[in-house]
Amino acid sequence: MQTSHDPLRHLRYLRQSLSQDNEAIGFFISAGCPLSVPMPKDQYPLIPDVLHLTKFINQQLTEHEKYQLLLGELAKAKKNTENIEDILSFIRSLAAVAKGGNVRGLSEEDLISLESVICKEIVKKIDVRLPSEETPYHRLCNWVRSIDRKVAIEIFTTNYDLLAEQALEDYEVPYFDGFVGSRRSFFDLRAVEDNLIPKHWTRLWKIHGSINWYQQNEDGQKKVYRSSEIKEDASHLIYPSHLKYEESRKMPYLALIDQLNRFIRKKSSLLVLCGYSFNDGHLNDTIVNALKANPTAMVLGLMYGDYTKHDESGSTTESYPEAYRLAKKQHNLNIWTFDKSIIGTSVGQWAKTQPKDDGDSDLLSFVSTEPISGDTPTTKDVVKLGDFSTFTYFLKRIIGAAKEHHDV
Repeated sequence: MQTSHDPLRHLRYLRQSLSQDNEAIGFFISAGCPLSVPMPKDQYPLIPDVLHLTKFINQQLTEHEKYQLLLGELAKAKKNTENIEDILSFIRSLAAVAKGGNVRGLSEEDLISLESVICKEIVKKIDVRLPSEETPYHRLCNWVRSIDRKVAIEIFTTNYDLLAEQALEDYEVPYFDGFVGSRRSFFDLRAVEDNLIPKHWTRLWKIHGSINWYQQNEDGQKKVYRSSEIKEDASHLIYPSHLKYEESRKMPYLALIDQLNRFIRKKSSLLVLCGYSFNDGHLNDTIVNALKANPTAMVLGLMYGDYTKHDESGSTTESYPEAYRLAKKQHNLNIWTFDKSIIGTSVGQWAKTQPKDDGDSDLLSFVSTEPISGDTPTTKDVVKLGDFSTFTYFLKRIIGAAKEHHDV
């Protein structure tokens, strides 16, 4: 017997969970989210995904002799030459053992220079602004400020851009990102770990760094600071996911990974993943281990597209195999694709039942029916909350419900 999941039931539960003002609610915004920002056709996307960002950088550095040598060494090591974070990880791994000599034909100076060149190209491509005040990012921020919350909203992101900061500031939502000060903001580890921030301030945790974070050597120590300006010649802090850093407890990366772990371990916490493909093993381990330690927590992965896709040869493959593997083993990690979901470790198609009350009318607009081609044409129910734009319209629709709940 084929398992199915009722989309109305689960949308009802999600709406109720997001309407709470006294529970830990968080969002994890990843690389797929900027793709949902509407742009003119000749300017789309606002920021490319990792693959196309890497292709852009590879194209920009076609004449760079040392970079081409690096790509050749990456290929020899059977590393991915179309993932810029893998490329940065490779550079930094080589730099760690290149002191006083050469590694794979590259000196320590070559590797440091390559890292700087790559980060400058990344900044050049993603130093952009949201085109209007009616974007998915703005809808998320409007929902955040919709009611007076007893527990702060936490936004985690692996993106280096400043889109979340722009939307929060456009809607005058106060937020804390771990840095304090106005001239040259520094990372306040104690404020992060001990939660010494007003509860009405949203938390914004940039796990993989940011284009306005920099590193400087001062008196033999590496200091991290944040600037309100994007500096071309500074040492940008853009992290590969798996590296360990000197003075790790003082460096933002591991402190923010710890914060993700602490958040999921909070009683009855809900973390909604948007635009995340589960390709980061370290982040996956952090999420799953925290879920194992806290059965009351829930992590919901909203995935773009159908459960399966057709590859170049025409074969059908799973769209997000690592996400499915983890969700089939962990009961409080749920995955929603457009046409199927994994809920409570069970894979099933969406199958709509009859609405129970008038309150379901809003939810019905997020469940559509699409044809399935074949020898015997049929239809399937589809829930497209994996599109960040659609999900933020869902948030916009429930603002009124959240206020009603708060006023009761």
